Amino acid sequence: MTKYLLLFLNCFFLLISCQTKNNATYSINVSFDESVSTENIDGRLLLMLSTDDSKEPRFQINDGLSTQLIFGMNVDAMAPGTPITFDETVFGYPFPSLSEVPPGEYNVQALLHVYETFNLSTGHTVKLPMDNGEGQQWNRSPGNLYSKPYKISVGKHGVENISVVMDQEIPPIEEPADTEWIKHIKLKSEKLSEFYGRDMYLGAHILLPKGFEEHPEAKYPLMVFQGHFPSDFGGFRTTPPDPNLEPTYSARFDLEGYNIIQQQEAYDFYQRWNEPDFPRFLIIEIQHPTPYYDDSYAVNSASQGPWGDAITYELIPHIEKEFRGMGEGWSRFLYGGSTGGWEALAVQVKYPEEYNGCFAACPDPIDFRAYCLTNIYEDDNAYYYNSEHKKLEVPSHRNYLGQIQSTLRQGNHLELVLGDKSRSGQQWDIWEATYSPQGEDGYPVRLWDKMTGDIDHEVAEYWKENYDLKHIMERDWDKLGPKLKGKIHIYCGDMDNYYLNNAVYLMEDFLESTTEPYYDGEVLYGDRAEHCWNGDPDQPNAISRLRYNSMYVPKIMKRIAESAPQGADLTSWRYE
Repeated sequence: MTKYLLLFLNCFFLLISCQTKNNATYSINVSFDESVSTENIDGRLLLMLSTDDSKEPRFQINDGLSTQLIFGMNVDAMAPGTPITFDETVFGYPFPSLSEVPPGEYNVQALLHVYETFNLSTGHTVKLPMDNGEGQQWNRSPGNLYSKPYKISVGKHGVENISVVMDQEIPPIEEPADTEWIKHIKLKSEKLSEFYGRDMYLGAHILLPKGFEEHPEAKYPLMVFQGHFPSDFGGFRTTPPDPNLEPTYSARFDLEGYNIIQQQEAYDFYQRWNEPDFPRFLIIEIQHPTPYYDDSYAVNSASQGPWGDAITYELIPHIEKEFRGMGEGWSRFLYGGSTGGWEALAVQVKYPEEYNGCFAACPDPIDFRAYCLTNIYEDDNAYYYNSEHKKLEVPSHRNYLGQIQSTLRQGNHLELVLGDKSRSGQQWDIWEATYSPQGEDGYPVRLWDKMTGDIDHEVAEYWKENYDLKHIMERDWDKLGPKLKGKIHIYCGDMDNYYLNNAVYLMEDFLESTTEPYYDGEVLYGDRAEHCWNGDPDQPNAISRLRYNSMYVPKIMKRIAESAPQGADLTSWRYE
């Protein structure tokens, strides 16, 4: 009898609990004050909740285990002083609804990621977040409005009639100043301006060689460092490490004082750059953020526009003219890691005669049969493994021991909160914005349903023919092979955090066994090495990643010696 009474009481209290949850109310009202803007604003309105007091909630959103909570919605012509209500129907991450937020104390904060209207040359009108000098970071972008965080309580009856007022505006970012060694340029792109229906600019940070002013007769080879948005030229420091610098711990590399190591490596590079036998080059880091990401991926794209042509045919010739570059394909080299690794290889493939070699470290997927852990051509769903009776999510991030921090579904749902129509400014969306055809609404067509993960194989075929680098090289090797011979170098850790090594294996299979002519390059792997191993077998990744600007120079010099055309200038830039 006692057993049945306990069972009854458990069911009774469970029923009461469910009724309480169903009767709970969830509403948080968000507005912005006239003191920050008197205009009606389009954009993505974000609401964040955090149990971590260490910093503002806007800096605590990620797809890892440490993430806090975020909810998002589009707003059109949001008026000052007019509240917008977040209720249980607004999609969130990692909890899909406010109704699933556990009771407790939270810091609440709101942010409005501002969209601008673009009248594209394709005839479409789209609303996108313009980069404002920060490299497409929604939580830091100048002009975005936000509120100061404060404490609220979420109880068993939910939360209601909470008012959050955005009365702060992120200020402009000061542009870096020229120095003796580093110069900065900003160039209006006619190609991009025509596509976007407004003035669009490309930028670059240029590291000058030793003796640049003293040797006006010299012309220089060009090294193009591809990668995410650089605020200034990185890894170059003319003074020793700051003796008063407080050491900080790097969780990624499990190193104490990694900030001091970084300064020392930057100073060591400055010293190598000045050594008598170091070849004299121009090195550039390009600023090419788009309204979709901190980086254009350096290729032409249906939805993003002609970034590849703008960089190769407008920006680089401009730099070479102003800073005495050789201005010839044999004298240009590409290198970078991750996004920059994909770009280095893609630009070399798309513009095979405009560059003389690429060094692609831990590149983003270069064969879409291994789009991380998804085969976009054969799999039906990106989020779950195929199984009749079991639902197992596909991972998206691991450490070198294989321990999982996030899944593909979770990362994509975070992006969906940050922005729909590929506007999150995050990784999966920029691949879509770059590789997909343009939809009827002017935005990129989804590769897969962002909620469910179901793959659109028609879109996948478009990706294959236009951006699957292994497929393109295999399809066109009779034409590309002679132009790419000796130019391709790929490096990847075999425990890359994002499983990028899987696509490199497939590329290597093609390059090593089926190419005629033989590609005559190299593909190397780092044992147990994570993202972003770049080809140095003697140094840990924590160190080698700080040496990009010098580690490929011997290979570049070898390539120049083997491939420079007869009569090429091989001496004016070899002074001591």
